[in-house]
Amino acid sequence: METVQDPQVAAASAPLPAEPLVSVRKLTMAFGARVIQRDLDFDILSGEVLAIAGGSGCGKSTLLRHLIGLQAPAAGQVLYGDRDLYAADAAEQRQLMQTFGVTFQAGALWSSMTVGENVMLPMQLFTEMDAAQCEHEARFKLALVGLGGSFDAEPATLSGGMKKRAAIARALALNPPLVFLDEPSAGLDPLASANLDELILHLRNDLHTTVVMVSHELESIFTVADRLLFLDAQSKTMTALGPPKELRRSGPEGVQTFLRRGATTSRETTS
Repeated sequence: METVQDPQVAAASAPLPAEPLVSVRKLTMAFGARVIQRDLDFDILSGEVLAIAGGSGCGKSTLLRHLIGLQAPAAGQVLYGDRDLYAADAAEQRQLMQTFGVTFQAGALWSSMTVGENVMLPMQLFTEMDAAQCEHEARFKLALVGLGGSFDAEPATLSGGMKKRAAIARALALNPPLVFLDEPSAGLDPLASANLDELILHLRNDLHTTVVMVSHELESIFTVADRLLFLDAQSKTMTALGPPKELRRSGPEGVQTFLRRGATTSRETTS
């Protein structure tokens, strides 16, 4: 596995301290005897946007499920600090899972609740905040993602991009230092996708939120990601980890080919 790290690119990115928020060690993902990925070894660094990409069937979303506690690994560890997510007892695992937020591809908003009720739900379940405090915090989170007027709206009335933003507001409800986004730009038109990229950069630059996003959208990866983790479907392991533009210039051949599919876009700089 080749790691590429250009000092100039690194300096231009958000500062990344040495201590990782999450460490993945020798992780193997499998469904029965069928191995999806093996020997994954990487860190999620505080203050970065880490993109996870690769060809169809490489296991991107499966890796996300392993990172958030929804699927136990066949082997290896997912460490939050020094605590192993899958070796923890039920109470400690619930505690660890409250340190990150998650959004899924379609938003996964509860259709029987208003947008504001969706955002308030984590606060009602996991904090001692009263109703007024929950509402105040939910309205603030919705304003943060550009949905200040949508507290009383029904999810069915929202556009695809608005649903994604509402899901991010809910993921931020408990002020986690880390959020996981599953295909945040999938199904969006170019303008909505670009606006969502701006929101992700706002989360990193202004709120110092660490973002891990699974994506196949090269424009978004080049726009927002500090580092890219590339999963290879053929070798069934990670083959590159580094700044996307550096991987496109000097990464492994298969990674360069994948990334050059979108080398010229209207939203990406050529640096």
